Amino acid sequence: MLTLALSKGRIFEETLPMLERAGITISEDLETSRKLIIPTSHPELRIIIVRASDVPTYVQFGAADFGVAGKDVLIENGFEGLYVPIDLRIAQCRMSVAVKEGFDYNSAVQMGARLRVASKYVKTARDHFATKGVHVDLIKLYGSMELAPLVGLADAIVDLVSSGNTLKANQLVEVENIMSISAHLIVNQAAHKRRRAQMQFFLDAFAAAATLSN
Repeated sequence: MLTLALSKGRIFEETLPMLERAGITISEDLETSRKLIIPTSHPELRIIIVRASDVPTYVQFGAADFGVAGKDVLIENGFEGLYVPIDLRIAQCRMSVAVKEGFDYNSAVQMGARLRVASKYVKTARDHFATKGVHVDLIKLYGSMELAPLVGLADAIVDLVSSGNTLKANQLVEVENIMSISAHLIVNQAAHKRRRAQMQFFLDAFAAAATLSN
């Protein structure tokens, strides 16, 4: 039995059609089910439901053979013990810097001001501003990121942006696009060596589905 780690939400919703193209379905409705281990129609595959930030950890330590994780999560957690063979091209968005409307971000950066930056993605934020030579004080938050500039906690935020509607609704503007983000298939390196023949069907199915998503 192989174990695939997924997180609820957009990644789960966009991974299911990829599995269905390979004839793999699940019978559980995640909106109502409280199960964390979900069987599939394939006798050699089960799914476990974990937090998005925990997917790499479950795969790295072998509790799951493979999983689907966003590039944002992978950068923050690192790639130790992971094989990352496929960009699935799903759950696409971007990592961006945003500020309150009226804040002169460009002038602040050019003048060498020390910025206070709030983010869940502190490694990404630190690396980004380091390459620009900008001094920042990082404030780690786990939610309601848009609130930080509005109440004076931070000058800027680094966060995922999809449509940008949440930023607009909170009078924030996107001032810098750091990188494009999408979900990747990640595989436990030891499992890939030991169970490669058993895994190959699923790896091929994901690769084929990613090609169709291109």
